[in-house]
Amino acid sequence: MPFINTIIAWLNVKRMHQIDLFKKYPFEVQQEALFKLVQYAKNTEWGKKYNYAGINTVEAFQNRVPVQTYDQIKHYVNRLRQGEKNLLWPGEIKWFAKSAGTTSDRSKFIPVSKEALEDCHFRGVKDVIAIYTADHPETKILTGKALTLGGSHKINNFSNQSYYGDLSAILIGNLPFWADFLRTPDHKIALIEEWEEKLDKITKATLHENVTNIAGVPSWNLVMIRYILKYTGKKNLLEVWPNLELFIHGGISFVPYRKQFKKIIPSGNMNYMETYNASEGFFGIQDDLTRNDMLLMLDYGIFYEFIPLENVHEENPKTLMIAEIETGKNYAIVISTNGGLWRYMIGDTVIFTSTFPHRFKISGRTKHFINAFGEEVIIDNAIGALNIACNKTGAQISEFTAAPVFMAENRKGSHEWLIEFEIPPPDLDYFTSALDHALISLNSDYEAKRYKNITLDKPVVKIMGKGVFYTWFEKRKKLGGQNKIPRLSNDRKYVEELLLINK
Repeated sequence: MPFINTIIAWLNVKRMHQIDLFKKYPFEVQQEALFKLVQYAKNTEWGKKYNYAGINTVEAFQNRVPVQTYDQIKHYVNRLRQGEKNLLWPGEIKWFAKSAGTTSDRSKFIPVSKEALEDCHFRGVKDVIAIYTADHPETKILTGKALTLGGSHKINNFSNQSYYGDLSAILIGNLPFWADFLRTPDHKIALIEEWEEKLDKITKATLHENVTNIAGVPSWNLVMIRYILKYTGKKNLLEVWPNLELFIHGGISFVPYRKQFKKIIPSGNMNYMETYNASEGFFGIQDDLTRNDMLLMLDYGIFYEFIPLENVHEENPKTLMIAEIETGKNYAIVISTNGGLWRYMIGDTVIFTSTFPHRFKISGRTKHFINAFGEEVIIDNAIGALNIACNKTGAQISEFTAAPVFMAENRKGSHEWLIEFEIPPPDLDYFTSALDHALISLNSDYEAKRYKNITLDKPVVKIMGKGVFYTWFEKRKKLGGQNKIPRLSNDRKYVEELLLINK
């Protein structure tokens, strides 16, 4: 074991030096990243459109290329999925990461180039191990295997030459053959589409493995762990995998799940490490486990810009570079990447906790949302679903808000909707079912989490008394004007305040 760690430490020296360099010289590293991207893509259709060959400063790039949303590049993505080449990025792109949709689409399909796979996503995975082993020189994670709970991929509907699926599935499907010696289960099981079949086979395939680390979204992993404990009759996960020492998590906030994981894995030696790996790129790693923030990874072929949240809805918002950001402020992220996304607003917001090095926390989305279980329900989904439910039942709504009900030991997650009706539905159960089915039809991520009630139970709708929302505004001295209650929230603060008033 000391020999293995010595070899890993020696291999990590160069990489840790590179990380130290971008901590000290973030602007220079980012400027170099942009010029490499622009030079590489200058002969693509996009590069010719914006004359990338003539760009030699950051300011010229910003002045020439407008900030983009998915709806604005969707026609390029559709052409790429049909097999066209050299559009946003040189060459052919065969893989597309499926993620939560926009107002007009249930799902987005983010292009994932070879360079994005190798130089961004896989490099991020390697850096997680490099950073962890550098901070924990006596670790034993490399003596066992990693259990990664991923999604599945399919051939898309446009062309047999392009594929789509969850990002995790794309990564598993493209791992080199030797990676199977380091992870479990094998990729055939990991990529099973049917969740219950996958859960059963993962359990049977990993019970006798020496699993030292697990990775994935907290909510789905909690479902898997509980399944394994029920199957084995064990009281906690250490009775199954005694050498387990690390959970690498991301996708949703870990805060609501931390106590549950500590109960299921009762060890003072268990570590939890957050990463920020989205369909669009690998952005951050928790490089200090004594802190609750992440290091922005600046040399993965991604150029970052940031829009102050108060300016995000302007027609042509001014963006700030890494050297211009301030701590404690909310910023929307804009990225240009080696996957062919150019000045693309991903919809996430961050708050920087430090500079030099640049560390941050994910603060939310540019719109109100619920993403407690990876469902990414946005306000457009909510309004559309409520409208369908009202049309089916004859109900009329005065005010509403919704928030998650977090998983507990004997309770699955769900959404709780507090609604003040102008005209209540004659059958609340039917209204609730109509709302649920409408959300499933509008949002593919919500549909996946509701599948057979595995992660999300049916929503709970509670009828608020007349004037409850008015009283809430009154108590907060926010009557009149432009004041609104958040329609969707990722915590229960507003819901609990309203429930107290409604007693």
